[in-house]
Formats: sequence, C-alpha cells, structure tokens
Amino acid sequence: MRAVAGSIAAFTVLVMMGAGAPAASRQAATAPPPALSGVEGPFRPAVRAGNFLYVSGALPTGADGKIVTGDIRTQTRQALDNLKAVLQANGARIQRVAAVTVYLKRARDFAAMNDVYRTYWPADPPVRTTVVANLVVPDALLEISMIALTDAADRVVVHPAGWVKSPNPYSYGVRSGDTLFTAGLVARNGKDNTTVPGDITVQTNAALGNAGEILKAAGMAYADVVSARVFLTDTALFEPMNAAYRSHFPANPPARATVRAGLTAPDYLVEIALTAVASRDRQAVTTPNADGSAGRANPNLSSAIRVGNRLFLSGMLGNTDANTGDVRTQTGEALARIGRTLKAAGFGWSDVADSTVYLRDATRVGQMNGAYRQAVPTPFPARATIEAGLVSPTALVEIMMTARRNEEGKM
Repeated sequence: MRAVAGSIAAFTVLVMMGAGAPAASRQAATAPPPALSGVEGPFRPAVRAGNFLYVSGALPTGADGKIVTGDIRTQTRQALDNLKAVLQANGARIQRVAAVTVYLKRARDFAAMNDVYRTYWPADPPVRTTVVANLVVPDALLEISMIALTDAADRVVVHPAGWVKSPNPYSYGVRSGDTLFTAGLVARNGKDNTTVPGDITVQTNAALGNAGEILKAAGMAYADVVSARVFLTDTALFEPMNAAYRSHFPANPPARATVRAGLTAPDYLVEIALTAVASRDRQAVTTPNADGSAGRANPNLSSAIRVGNRLFLSGMLGNTDANTGDVRTQTGEALARIGRTLKAAGFGWSDVADSTVYLRDATRVGQMNGAYRQAVPTPFPARATIEAGLVSPTALVEIMMTARRNEEGKM
C-alpha cells in the first residue's frame, strides 16, 4: 500500500481542483500555485462557503509533491507554509484563521510542533484541536486543516473571565458573527490550568463544563451547539461518555462524530471540540431509512442540525451485516446515508463544503477514495483524512460533512 500512499503524496491539500463548475451555494477555491499542486484527488484545496474558507488537511509536501525530509519542526513549517499559500491563493490571510485541527503522528512531537506553530500566530491564535493519529502518507509526521474567515467577517477571541491564558498557542474560543468555534477541550481547570483528575464521567463533565464557560463568554449556551467532535483514548469509554454528554444536551443534541485517537497528554481520556451558532432558526434532522420511511432519532446526537442555510452533519457509518470487512461498500453506504440526510434537510451534494474521513486502516485509503469518487459529484468538498478507531467494532469508515446553501435557497 506504500505505493498508493506515494502516489498521493500531496493527498490532503495540495491538489488540483476537481472538475466541474462550482455551485452557487459555495465557491470553488482557487488552486494553489503550480509548484504546490500534486495529483488530483477527490477533494479540493479549499472551498469558500459564505464568509468561511474550509481548507483541506495539509501535509508537509514540497514542490515535488513528496514529503519533505526532516524532523517535526521542518514538517510543521512546511505544512503551515503550504496552508499559507492556499490561503493567499484564495484572498485569505493566516491571521484570519479561526479554527485549526492538528493530527500528530507521535505525541512526543507535541512540544516541538508548538514551538514552530506559535511563530505563525504571535497574538490571538485560532482555536485548535490536537490529537494523535496515523496518517494516510506514512512519511508524514502531521496533517493540519483549517477554517479561515474572509476579511468581511469579524473575528473575536473569546476568553472566559478569570481564566489563565493557555500555555499552548491556541485560543479557547473564536467567534465570528453568530458562529463560535471552541478549542479541543479536556478536563483542565481554566482558572489555574491544573488537571481535573477522574474517570471518563468526571472528565467529560469537566470538558463540557469548560465549554459552557466559553459559550457563556460568547453570549451563547449549550442549546446553540450544532456540531461536536469527540476524541476518546479507548472505545470502551464510549457509553459512560455518552451518559455524561447527554446531560448537557437533553433535547435535539448537536451533530457529532466520536472516534478513538491518542491525546497529547496521558492524563486525559477525552477531548471535545464544539461549533455553536446563535440562531432561532434551528432544526434537528434525522436520516430517513433507505425505503423512505422515517428514521429513528439517536439520544446522543442528531443526524444533522440545520441552522438557517447551513447544515452540520454527524459522522456517518456505513457498516451493515452484509458488508463486514469491505471498506469500499461501507464508504458507499455511509455516503448514501449522508445523501438522504442532505435531501431530508433540503440540501444537495453541491452544497457540501467540508468533510472529514476517519478510516480504521489508513492503508485502505485507495479503496475508500474509489467509492467516495463515485458517490460524491464534482466539484468535491474540502477534506481531511486520517486513521482513527471507530466505536462500532465492524465499522471501517466514518464521514462527517458540513454544507451551506446559497442565500436564495435559504429555508
């Protein structure tokens, strides 16, 4: 499979745009400069949706499309320079980035990565989630994805009163208009940055308690949360995490993806990143069954949350009794479920701006890509793809997406 990985050395950002004209609801981002372009893949470097620019996960690839030789400092700098080039090609600036996700291959590289990372945002850095995971290109030590803002959008750092500044280069919250992004939150006391010890129930409540303080500082509440990403160090913690999580979202819970991934400090069992939108126009959507009948709501998450002309979808699995072990078929089924959810909410594939793919086995990325390419019409959304453990023992892939309709089609 290494040959497959080599053929996609620029797999997660530095790619030529997919064929086809962009839909009115989202704009195809300009391709990066030729020196930064790799082989075409089923994603685009970036997609603009309103005032948000979703930037695909960047690998530390050089001008030749190969992973640069060097340690984590070299690779962090290369990946961030690649992202800067994509931002600049689309009229955006790195200072306008609101949210970042860093996927590190090795937890021991966290401090050195931070040393380089902080030089790109000496003040008011974006929120950030950092987890440890295998990547689809074996020689890469990290992958970084972003959500940036246009110059027309406001960007306000949110910091709860009485909290100390994070010792690492990220903000706890960034708000733009009606939208708030939080950092990946763990069981840490914001007032003195000490760890909150305890089991998964204690840690989930502590992380979400921190989220509540950030939401309050932004003038929001738990009911405004539309999307969550939960990273667990052990899938055995899934059910007790759910029990604690449900108490914070008793009705119409946000869309959510939950996967197993390593965290950057051994004290923590869970990390949770949230997106919230302050709006009275909020609707939970449940995925219909394949025969068109109504689906059954999940008490832990909504299939999707529609807020105005935006749709936040949960991570969708595609495992059935008939497709155990078949990542291609599972990918197709997951995307079919996403398609039904989009339609039920009044959206279409042309509205999808961003996606994240979690693969149980990164070496099977080629099979996933084949099914993804068949199911998702061009122009493709932005995308990040990593290896992660899935909570269902027979699931091989989980796909999470975000969509935005044009204003004329606003529901």
